[in-house]
Amino acid sequence: MAAALGEEAPENEDYYSLLNVRREASQEELKAAYRRLCMLYHPDKHRDPELKTQAEQLFNLVHQAYEVLSDPQTRAIYDIYGRRGLEMEGWEVVERRRTPAEIREEFERLQREREERRLQQRTNPKGTISVGIDATDLFDRYDEEYEDVPGSSFPQIEINKMHISQSIEAPLTATDTAILSGSLSTQNGNGGGSINLALRRVTSPKGWGELEFGAGDLQGPLFGLKIFRNLTPRCFITTNCALQFSSRGIRPGLTTVLARNLDKNTMGYLQWRWGIQSAMNTSIVRDTKTSHFTVALQLGIPHSFMMISYQHKFQDEDQTRVKGSLKAGFFGTIVEYGAERKISRHSILGATVSVGVPQGVSLKIKLNRASQTYFFPVHLTDQLLPSAVFYATVGPLVIYFAMHRLIIKPYLRAQKEKELEKQRESTASDVQQKKQEAEAAVRLMQESVRRIIEAEEARMGLIIVNAWYGKFVNDNSRKNEKVKVIDVTVPLQCLVKDSKLILTEASKAGLPGFYDPCVGEEKSLKVLYQFRGVLHQVMSADSEALRIPKQSHRIDADG
Repeated sequence: MAAALGEEAPENEDYYSLLNVRREASQEELKAAYRRLCMLYHPDKHRDPELKTQAEQLFNLVHQAYEVLSDPQTRAIYDIYGRRGLEMEGWEVVERRRTPAEIREEFERLQREREERRLQQRTNPKGTISVGIDATDLFDRYDEEYEDVPGSSFPQIEINKMHISQSIEAPLTATDTAILSGSLSTQNGNGGGSINLALRRVTSPKGWGELEFGAGDLQGPLFGLKIFRNLTPRCFITTNCALQFSSRGIRPGLTTVLARNLDKNTMGYLQWRWGIQSAMNTSIVRDTKTSHFTVALQLGIPHSFMMISYQHKFQDEDQTRVKGSLKAGFFGTIVEYGAERKISRHSILGATVSVGVPQGVSLKIKLNRASQTYFFPVHLTDQLLPSAVFYATVGPLVIYFAMHRLIIKPYLRAQKEKELEKQRESTASDVQQKKQEAEAAVRLMQESVRRIIEAEEARMGLIIVNAWYGKFVNDNSRKNEKVKVIDVTVPLQCLVKDSKLILTEASKAGLPGFYDPCVGEEKSLKVLYQFRGVLHQVMSADSEALRIPKQSHRIDADG
């Protein structure tokens, strides 16, 4: 199919951007854009041999874009696959009477088959490593008992417990999955481990069931059954039955959770647990774009409690979150507060201070790296000491900001620059080709632009004074970065029609006369234009739609 569409186009060519039309453009809009570019690039309009050759290449590219987008079938393929889809073998045998919707259904079926093959190769490993640290000697020392012991003048910090767990999933079919998990734990010199195998089957779009078998050196064999079922579109139930075999006999257990969507962002839960530590629990969870709120009440043996927690989500690129909670029950009262932040593409670092009676003061540090979790609970004191609370709060903040400034930020900047450099190298030939095409297009536009300017000047219309496209550096903190822009005054003036300029919501790098001067970096379009004899200026993001002239773009003469 690609061979029938004319000369080879760059792999990343955006046909919609090339024609400057919306992705939802009608046949009439496509035809109007095509005719306009044909008038600009038609080889017969240029006598110079070099310009004629360049015009032929651009004319063929525009013709190719129009051929693809004007045919409903090839347009549907292009919308789903891009240019690679047009080069795939087999599309020529697809019935021509198929509608775009049917083509999309066929694509989704092929996607499901590929997804099933990927599932069979994926194990989805998950793991947790927890290291408990006893640092009570820092704040609550028994000096009088160890005055004569060598080295007793230094606080003793010990690792008193560890826990390691790992699980992998092995998809057997599209509906069946085997899950293998294991764990090892040790505390104060005593420890043990366990291994579990679960077989899960999706029985219908509304539910699934899971059988679990387990064994360990501290406890005997375990047999379990878990069932999930959607009762209504807004309500589901989960039931977990288990039989734990031990030297004391068989200990059965049953847990049932009923959940319901109370509104778009709020879930309500009812939980009943029978067996070891029987309890009833109810909770309401509200999760929005900017916050997460939970309130829970539990009545049970041996613990009954009430808990309320709130988390605020900042809308920044580091996904910063601050949280606080209060939990009170028969065991005492615990207040927790903390924060977490994204430190790299796949890593999130968090710290929580826990202050309780009679639990004392603890600092919990957690690092999520992809699907692995590293957890470090540090117990500071058994008493409520202001010094412990202060250092648990201020210490992590000071260490984080120092590491972020001296290590994390330089590392991320170097990684980003390395990725950009690799991307530039891999796209260098394409960029050079696009640059040559853009320069050729600008040369071909000169005569048309001259006529457009004459017409606009006669009516006091829209004149593009200057236009630049690329990376602008306005932040003083980034003043050492290099500005990378290209002059696009002529291409923009060429797009002016009836004293109006309309750019669609797509990357402007695909417009005639444009190319990407800084691959992989944020780009903007800055335009200085004159309308009715008055200067206007506007800065637009790369993929943002733009319509000029506008009153809001006017430059105040008094300023």
